[in-house]
Amino acid sequence: MRVRPLVRAVAVLAALAAVTLGLSAPAQAATADRWGFAYVNDPTVAVWTNLDPAHQAGTWAAGTVQGGKIAPGRFLVKFPGIGLGSRGNVHVTPVNRDGSYCAILRWYSSGADEIVDVQCHRVGGANADTRFTVLWTVSSGVLPPGSTGSYASVQYGTTGIVQAYNSTGFGVVVAPGGIGFYLVRFPMVGTPGQLSGNVQVTAVQPNGMPRRCKVAKFDFTGSDALAYVACFDQLGNPVNSEFTASYHRERSVIASFGPPKYIGYLFSAGGGQTNFNYPAGGFGFNSVVSPAVGRYLIKYPRLGFDFTHAQVTGYGNGSNYCHLTDLWITPWPDAQVDVLCFDNAGVPKPHAFLTTFTNKG
Repeated sequence: MRVRPLVRAVAVLAALAAVTLGLSAPAQAATADRWGFAYVNDPTVAVWTNLDPAHQAGTWAAGTVQGGKIAPGRFLVKFPGIGLGSRGNVHVTPVNRDGSYCAILRWYSSGADEIVDVQCHRVGGANADTRFTVLWTVSSGVLPPGSTGSYASVQYGTTGIVQAYNSTGFGVVVAPGGIGFYLVRFPMVGTPGQLSGNVQVTAVQPNGMPRRCKVAKFDFTGSDALAYVACFDQLGNPVNSEFTASYHRERSVIASFGPPKYIGYLFSAGGGQTNFNYPAGGFGFNSVVSPAVGRYLIKYPRLGFDFTHAQVTGYGNGSNYCHLTDLWITPWPDAQVDVLCFDNAGVPKPHAFLTTFTNKG
C-alpha cells in the first residue's frame, strides 16, 4: 500500500486542528442511553431464531436477541425493545478461521426493536455465511467533570459525517486523505500527552459490496485521539467506503461504565495507556501470546464471567486484517480471546490489532 495518502491525511489534520463538528443540544442522559450486544453462532438459522443466550445483553426490559439469514451471507439481528431508528453506532467482528469478513448494510427500527443488517463475504468477495459478534449503542449528553473515562463515535457516509457523538461535548472530525483513507479526530477524549484508549472500526456498505476497514495508524495530539482509517475492496485495493468508528477510554466499547464496569482492551502494537483492565488493577494487566503464525491469544484477567462480548479491528499498513478465530473462552476468573490475522488471500499472517472485551455487569 502506498503511504502517500496517509501523509496527505496528516497534512489535512494540521489544517483542521481547530475545527470540530458541533453537536446538537445534548440530552440530560449520559452515555449510553440504550445498547445491546450479541453473538451469531449459526449464521444459517431462519428469522427470527433466538440467538446464543450466554453472549447477549442490553438495556431491554424483556425479550431475547433474535436473528436469521435472509440471503447468502446476509443476516438480520434484532435487539428487542430498544429501537431508535438509524441513530447510534454499530460494530461487527467476524468469527472464523477462513478469512471471511463482514460489513454493515444498515440499521433501523422495526416497531420497538432495533435491527442490524449484516453482509459477509469470503476471501475473493463472494457472499458467504460466517459467525460474528455485533453491538449497537446510542448515547447523548456530556459526562460531568470527574466521570471515569470517555467515549466518542462517528458514522461516516459517502459525502461526510452522518452522525457523531462525543462524551466531552467537543464533537468529532473526519478528513478524507486520499482514496480509501480518512483521518478521524476525537477531540479531548484521551489522556493528555500520551496514547490512550481503544479504537474500533467497521465498514458500512449499503449496496452489499465487499468492504473491509481497519486502523492504519492510532496516534494522539494533546488530549485528542487520532485514528487513521483505511478501507479496502476484495482485491485489497484502497477504496472509498462508509464506516463506523468509535473510541473508548477506561470504559466499555458500548460507552458506559459501572455497569458495565468489568472491561478490558488491548492495542497489540501500542504503549502508553492502551492496555487496560478493570477490575484487575488498571493499566498493563492484559497479555498476548502468539501460538501460531498470525494467531494471538489475549488474556483478560478477572473478566471471565457473566454475559460477555468481544470486538477486534486490524491495525497497520496494507490490506491485512484481523478478527476473532473462535468464541472466546472464560476459564474462571479470566477470559481468553482468540484473534487471527490474514493477508488479502486469506493466508494467516502476523499483524497488529486492537481488541476490546466487556461483560454485562
